[in-house]
Amino acid sequence: MEERLRLRLADLDIPPRQARILDALGRMQKASQAELAREFDLTPASMSTMTGRLLQAGYILRTPHPDEARSNVLQLSDKGRGLLAEVHRAWSEIDRMIVDTMGQEHAAHLAGLTLELRDTLGGRGPGRARTPDPAGDQQPQR
Repeated sequence: MEERLRLRLADLDIPPRQARILDALGRMQKASQAELAREFDLTPASMSTMTGRLLQAGYILRTPHPDEARSNVLQLSDKGRGLLAEVHRAWSEIDRMIVDTMGQEHAAHLAGLTLELRDTLGGRGPGRARTPDPAGDQQPQR
């Protein structure tokens, strides 16, 4: 599935990790490069490389941080929002392929187990806030 997704995103001329950065910025609206690096658990240098490519391609914009003179914020450009819509379509195509292959019930069960594993290991999707659960623990929003 990963290879099929990579090939589908290659048609859009974007690697999967950069597509995920666009998706996170779509949810976060604006974020510093350091915030994105933390969200993805990447080094600032790795995030700098990826955001540099997205900036160069015109998918994101960099503007001065309104409260911190030495910092910048990143956000999607109109071109980036258009590409993100295409990325979401590509992801939906892969989801449909999984449902067509496994059936709706098994695909939903697989998705649930995958999210449960991620959450149990302390993960969450980049750009997704944590909300308290009834037991008082922080849980990621879906």
